Amino acid sequence: MSKALAFVRSSLHMLWMLVTVVPFTLVILLMALFGVSKAHRYPVARTWLTHCVDSAKWICGVRYELIGQENLEPLKDVPVVVLVKHQSTYETFLMPGIMPKPLAYVFKKELLRIPFFGWSIGSLDMVHIDRASSIRAFAKVISRGKELLAKGHWVIMFPEGTRVARGEVGEYKPGGTRLAIAAGARVLPVAVSSARCWPKHSFIKTPGLVTVSIGPAIESTDRAAPELMQEVQKWIETEMRRIDPQAYEIVGTENAQD
Repeated sequence: MSKALAFVRSSLHMLWMLVTVVPFTLVILLMALFGVSKAHRYPVARTWLTHCVDSAKWICGVRYELIGQENLEPLKDVPVVVLVKHQSTYETFLMPGIMPKPLAYVFKKELLRIPFFGWSIGSLDMVHIDRASSIRAFAKVISRGKELLAKGHWVIMFPEGTRVARGEVGEYKPGGTRLAIAAGARVLPVAVSSARCWPKHSFIKTPGLVTVSIGPAIESTDRAAPELMQEVQKWIETEMRRIDPQAYEIVGTENAQD
């Protein structure tokens, strides 16, 4: 596909998201105004996110395959902290549509300022934190996370903290495993090769297949948070090299040239 065509298709997809987020947000805010519970507002937000993923397929040719879905079956009645490889906006939109429980995202409070999108997530059961105050942010993740896990939500976090480029490894921080240990929850590692089609900080989306691999859940009982996160990192990064080996060959070649 030519760069010009990819730009046009990506622009159409962005336009579709910008146009459709308005009515979905208005519905969510009206539901809140009339006292509809957050639990009933969540499916509306999930529907919009699923449409964004579907439209990426129709307009931009970005598809996904799911591996390890059987690992979700034993978890439907237990608290879970989902820890996901973060390469793109794509997995942020995708996860609610493939997980069997409502997801509570941990995200920076600045996202609340985004018109419509931020207003929507601000009215749902989420955990928004102030990264400028790491101690208070961590305390809120633990207290609010435990509360939401007790309500039957799953808490989802990106342990690298921010999106990383294809083939690269960010710093895995143990906040998610600390929450799992404090709440007696299991940890679910997820590897995602989204940067293959939607790279970090890129407006252009290219056709292709995103592989989402869900690993076996890991018990957090009697574990130390850093050691548990090391196990999560090892599984995710090993799986990333299996589902997207070309990315690591490219990075290895670039490093050798440097």
